[in-house]
Amino acid sequence: MSSEDSTALVVSLDYRLEGLDCADCALRLEQQLQHLPGVQDAQVNYGAGRLTVKGAAFTSEAIKTAVARAGYAAVPEQPAGRPAGAVASHQMSEDTVPASGAAARAARRRNLTLSFWFTRPKGRSALSSLAFAAAGMAAARLVGAGSVSVALFVAAIVLGGYPIARSAYYSLRRGLMDMDALTVLAAIGAGVLGQWEEGAAVVALFALGNALESLSMEKARGSVRSLLEEAPDEALVITDRGPEKRPTRQVAVGDVCLVRPGQRVPVDGQVLAGRSAVNEASVTGEAVPADKEPNSPVYAGTINTFGALEVRATRASGDSTLARIVRLVEQSQAARAPSERFVSRFARIYTPAVIALAALLAVVPPLFVGHFSSWFYRALGLLIVACPCALVISTPVTVVSALGNAARHGVLIKGGAHLERLGQVTHLALDKTGTLTQGRPVVADAVAASGWTTEQVLALAASLERPSEHPLARAVVERAEREGAPLQVVDDFQALPGKGALGRLEGRLCRIGSPAFQREALGLAALPALAAEAEALEGQGKTVLALTAEEEVVGLLALADRLRPEARGLVQRLHQAGVRQLVLLTGDNPRAAETAAREAGLDRVRARLLPEDKAKAVEDLRRDGVVAMVGDGINDAPALAAADVGVAMGGAGSDTALEVADVVLMGDDLTRLPYAVRLGRLGLATIRQNVTIALAIKLLALLLIIPGWLNLWMAVFADSGASLIVIANGMRLLAVKDEGVRAVAR
Repeated sequence: MSSEDSTALVVSLDYRLEGLDCADCALRLEQQLQHLPGVQDAQVNYGAGRLTVKGAAFTSEAIKTAVARAGYAAVPEQPAGRPAGAVASHQMSEDTVPASGAAARAARRRNLTLSFWFTRPKGRSALSSLAFAAAGMAAARLVGAGSVSVALFVAAIVLGGYPIARSAYYSLRRGLMDMDALTVLAAIGAGVLGQWEEGAAVVALFALGNALESLSMEKARGSVRSLLEEAPDEALVITDRGPEKRPTRQVAVGDVCLVRPGQRVPVDGQVLAGRSAVNEASVTGEAVPADKEPNSPVYAGTINTFGALEVRATRASGDSTLARIVRLVEQSQAARAPSERFVSRFARIYTPAVIALAALLAVVPPLFVGHFSSWFYRALGLLIVACPCALVISTPVTVVSALGNAARHGVLIKGGAHLERLGQVTHLALDKTGTLTQGRPVVADAVAASGWTTEQVLALAASLERPSEHPLARAVVERAEREGAPLQVVDDFQALPGKGALGRLEGRLCRIGSPAFQREALGLAALPALAAEAEALEGQGKTVLALTAEEEVVGLLALADRLRPEARGLVQRLHQAGVRQLVLLTGDNPRAAETAAREAGLDRVRARLLPEDKAKAVEDLRRDGVVAMVGDGINDAPALAAADVGVAMGGAGSDTALEVADVVLMGDDLTRLPYAVRLGRLGLATIRQNVTIALAIKLLALLLIIPGWLNLWMAVFADSGASLIVIANGMRLLAVKDEGVRAVAR
């Protein structure tokens, strides 16, 4: 239902904003839209270039008109997140393997740059203004100042200044003195003083700076938005009449799609038939194809390599993992980083102060020394320098670039604040099972107590563990099923996080968990008969589960979990990234924990921790520095929340991780962790560099104004040049790879 169809229901419409290249202007546009009739709320996401409007009686045309008056264009967005009229880079093809993501992105950037200067109003305006200004300067040098050169300069001012003056008009109507208004004032002042060449230079340089800023921000935003284009627009849906091409948006949950070799998977789903390997780089950042077979999950936008697959859709296209990643990153771009909040507070004081100083400069000195035109000229330069554009944009462009780069490498960072905190991490805490280890433990030993058999131990333990989703429980059930042990239905099942589980089997209360849990539950000083065996198995680094029925000990199960291959090199890379200490936090027994930590090379171990104990351990670490906690299970949730930065593993298959964690490693790959920390450090360093550059250029320009050494075009260059410098510096993060971060961050 659109807003035009009803005045009773609150609706929400999303738009893409074209040409929005000013962070301060984004805030003013938001305030303007909030006062439109029928609008209850309007939110402008500058980093994503996105507008969301909520209300009950507004029209889409009113929104687009209001945005156009501010100098931008609002394009309605389709439900799945792709702008209306957008064409995906990867169409469904039966014969061609899609181009690599890097090659496609490079082609898009080239096409955007070429088309921008000839198809976008800002690009055309800047080029024409520069051309006439250059022609005027050439005429002035060749035939001298006269009507010809003045006419060319006026043409440059009009062609380049029209969009600026239009935007300034609407700003002044709202009582706002922005950079557009200041530039128009400077151009008029130059004309009044007869400085036509300087007026043309001011307008042409400002128009060029605006165009370059707009182009740069479009490229930065496109780094995230282009992820959506990895999913094809069409899908081959299997029907009674055979495969039929259908728009991906029309694929419903439960539909079965045929994915041929070389094609991209159209929707998130589950493999029904076929075997293949799928390149999941667009989602997880890992280019090594993952093997797929029946019941394996697949994600929209990933590439099927060699075998045909039949995939049952489990999500609609607009709710795919890829689409959710893009939405989450764009929402994250809207969340202000601490540096950005500081800069905004500073700008609110800085700008009025400098404008007041400019007014004093134009009025007070002429009262004592005369030369009103000279001081008025200096005041115009000071007004131009007063604009805080470079300062305000210094943080957002860095955050947008870093978040986009991270998303392409399989790391989802949920906002600029978390990016900055990643850059400050000194301590890293890791869970063991499923994080440091592969999370696929196997039953290595089964020991039966007197009067019981190992088959009975397995059958009883698997029956008790079958309702649980814990990795250890799944390992027990898999071993029992593999050996054909008879399983029973458990009654009154209860999982005890960090301890074990209990339930009734054939009327008897049975428990399974660590020996410590059994001693606590039964009040035993020690496990009789099997205490020595339990201690010996734990000494081998295995996790021991004790099984009891009522107060009788049934037996022991020893489980072993293999360390992740990448874990051994992880510690060194994290230390190189600046992390001082790595700590293993686990609910496992101390010997198993120490064995895993020793093999991985971690600095400290804390074992036998309940979920609340892990959270307390994280709080203890925070007294010594900034802590990141890495985990993958529900047991880790309190610790993830207690940490300065919570990092979740394997987000591609986990709704909880995508929604809750501060940082999500989309693939089940620890090697992304050093990359994320290094990117955070580089991002934080770049933000500080940008703020320093912006302030330094402003200060230098202010110092040059008083003695009259700064003319108007130099003031514009100082303002636009500073903005372009901080944008270019921030956009360097778009091209950073793991090796690049390592080299720069040392």
